[in-house]
Amino acid sequence: MSIENMVQKWLSSDSVANETKEEIRDMDEKLKQDAFYKNLDFGTGGMRGVLGAGTNRMNIYTIRRVTQGLFMALGEENQKKGVAIAYDTRNFSDVFAHEAAKVLVANGAPVYLFETERTTPELSFTIRHLNLGGGIVITASHNPKEYNGYKVYGEDGGQFPPKKTDIIAKAVDSLDLFSDINILTDDELANHKDFHLIGAEVDDAFLAAVKKQQIDPSIILSQKDNLKLVYTPFHGTGKMPVTRILKEIGVENVYLVEKQATADGNFPTVKFPNPEFRESFQMAIDLAKEKDVDLIVGTDPDCDRVGVVVRDKQGEYRVLTGNQTGALLCEYILNARKRTGTLKENSTVVKTIVTTQMADAVAKSFGVQVINVLTGFKYIGEIISRFEKDGSGTYELGFEESYGYLIGTHARDKDAVVATMLIVEMAAFYKAQGMSLYEGLHSLYERYGYYLEKTISVTMPGKDGIEKIVATMDMLRRDGIAGIDVKRATDYYLQQVTENGKTEPFANYDKSNVIKYELTDGASWFVARPSGTEPKIKFYFGTMDKDEKQANDKLEKLIATVQKTVGE
Repeated sequence: MSIENMVQKWLSSDSVANETKEEIRDMDEKLKQDAFYKNLDFGTGGMRGVLGAGTNRMNIYTIRRVTQGLFMALGEENQKKGVAIAYDTRNFSDVFAHEAAKVLVANGAPVYLFETERTTPELSFTIRHLNLGGGIVITASHNPKEYNGYKVYGEDGGQFPPKKTDIIAKAVDSLDLFSDINILTDDELANHKDFHLIGAEVDDAFLAAVKKQQIDPSIILSQKDNLKLVYTPFHGTGKMPVTRILKEIGVENVYLVEKQATADGNFPTVKFPNPEFRESFQMAIDLAKEKDVDLIVGTDPDCDRVGVVVRDKQGEYRVLTGNQTGALLCEYILNARKRTGTLKENSTVVKTIVTTQMADAVAKSFGVQVINVLTGFKYIGEIISRFEKDGSGTYELGFEESYGYLIGTHARDKDAVVATMLIVEMAAFYKAQGMSLYEGLHSLYERYGYYLEKTISVTMPGKDGIEKIVATMDMLRRDGIAGIDVKRATDYYLQQVTENGKTEPFANYDKSNVIKYELTDGASWFVARPSGTEPKIKFYFGTMDKDEKQANDKLEKLIATVQKTVGE
């Protein structure tokens, strides 16, 4: 159907609200084309997009259709077991959650909807806690306020794998946006026997499961008078669970950034509610200076990612990268396991292929295996499930460079609540030795080498952007990068690896549009990967050297060479 015909379909439909029709009439041609030129993609991470009218936007109509498709893909057994739904503090998150509930209950699936905003990891936990068939969380993670999203989870509490999301995507594509949707009214939902509101009981169970992941509770108690931190939830869902878990484990000196503790989908105090960026932490840094605090922790709106800011010897506050925090946690957890006698022969660290290789060096020093998986925490969740079934490993930690960590198996997605708890325990451990986390990081560099990484995201919005992303990946597959000596190129979409001029197939991973290049120096690498939920292509770079300056020089040279080739 042409864009103009689709626009007319919306304008003439009795299902579309008058205010939505007015929004469409006010669009210029360029905006109209972007809003209607395709259906909003349902990718490996679910569905995410700009709020507004149109088939390529997040609105109640696209939410209804994807939920109808989800119901069709669940299967009869999981339909009967029911679906948990959580939502964050973003604009329209509560509305979209209720729209999803109205569709599911209308189709015969019981729904367990949280009474107010809750975190993504608690949604993951809830599915198994209540023995449900699946879950939905309405969130766009750390994206700007203009966005919202829709993530789906299976009965194991993990995000759906590609084969399952393909089924949902095909089901969604087969549905008419208006005529093929079963839906209740608000009153019908509220009074339906299959509609359940959940809250405090599940909160208590989730936080009890988190608290069990403490490794050495005595560390916190020994430093409770000395340990101080600033915490900010960036207007998201983290305030209740994070402040509560810290209080329960005995952390007494927690300073909350009050202006960022209010639930507000406009995120009025930050440009981006993203714990990667220093500017997002400015209020927290100001409070830390006032209170003379060494440690700052911030969680994103759905509280699955966590950022850490530490004070160095010069008194400057430095935002750690996701890789740096992950390496610190890896060292602390394995060392604490060894110290407390709980490290197993088959203990395992799981990370993604774009995550720091320092974790490999740390794990090797403890005799611990590392499993590398494709980008996406669902793959880490799959390893946990495999270990539970066959006993082939003991899961210790899973993490990815994008600030996501999971300690414990209570959830099957990254969990900033448990990560914050362990980060604070780790800070207390270093505090007991007269060290800050920043000094702890540099002790790792001195021991293992300077592993440095950087991620560059190139946003390519609209129809033209999608074509540019495809062309860039085609060019990399065809021509590679001039001026870089590549030892091994691994193409996870073509499922082949090329080394020393010889190409061989492999089938150890799901197909994914990712190419990884490992250089002949044995320490440097880079990865090209289009995002599964946003109109952007990401380039990941990494290197290592015993000398910090040389490591920096190698990394910058690699980045400049790749940027020259791809034109960014």
